[in-house]
Order: sequence, then C-alpha cells, then structure tokens
Amino acid sequence: MLKGIDPRLNAEVLFVLRAMGHGDVLILADTNFPSDSVARETVFGDLLRMDNLTAAQAAQAVLSVYPLDTFVDDFAGRMEIVGNANEIPPVQREVQAEIDASAGASRPMISIERFAFYDLAKNSYAVIQTGERRFYGCFMLRKGVIPPDA
Repeated sequence: MLKGIDPRLNAEVLFVLRAMGHGDVLILADTNFPSDSVARETVFGDLLRMDNLTAAQAAQAVLSVYPLDTFVDDFAGRMEIVGNANEIPPVQREVQAEIDASAGASRPMISIERFAFYDLAKNSYAVIQTGERRFYGCFMLRKGVIPPDA
C-alpha cells in the first residue's frame, strides 16, 4: 500500500502509467473486448487487469495519476455503438463524468467507430481490461503532461 495512491491501481498498472509519455494511448476495455490478443500487439505487449472494477471505477483510479492531453481534441474516445454512433449509453456517460471531474470542466470524448477502435488499440501503448460487463465499455485515453511548478 502506498500513501496518496489509489489502492485500485496495482503495481503493473502503475508501472505502465509511469512509463508512458506525452501522446501515448491507453485503452480501458470491457470484459468482451479481445483484450489479450490486442494487448500482444501494443507497445507494452502484455495485458493489464483491473478485473473487479467497472469502467468508471477504473477510469477514476487511472485519472487520479494520469494527466489527459490538453493539446488535442482526441484526448479521450469511446467506442461507437454499431448502427447508432450518436447514442451514449450509461457506461459511457459514467466514464465521461470521471473525465470531466478530472479535467475540472466538460471535455467530451470523441466517438470512434468499432473497427477503427480495434486498430487504435493495437497501436496503443497498453490495454487494461476492466471488469465492466456492459457493452461498449471501451475507451481510449491519451496521456498529457504535468507542467512544472510555477
């Protein structure tokens, strides 16, 4: 246990979050996503797990230490619902609320078509599989920077 670190962040996840640099992409995936096979194609190459958490709980824990990119519009994204790209299900609204809380303002995620999301995930830095069982609980988070103290 570490002081000031969310206990939901295991050692492997903390290692990867620390290793990532500005612009690197992290995938938070639900239990139905082909996480293991996709993770083998990422920079890290192994699947990370946060098994007993919903997507929103995992996002909250990750965002407690992980800055989102403020220089780009695609700082965060959600997998589109097939046949209804504009629908935002509860799981995606919950993660959006965690992003907004972390940013201190409303910062809407971009929408990513399902197969484009798979391609993006394969080219990401790492994949974290959560315990989220609701459909379309898959998200992309682009790492930002921590500015120096003034």
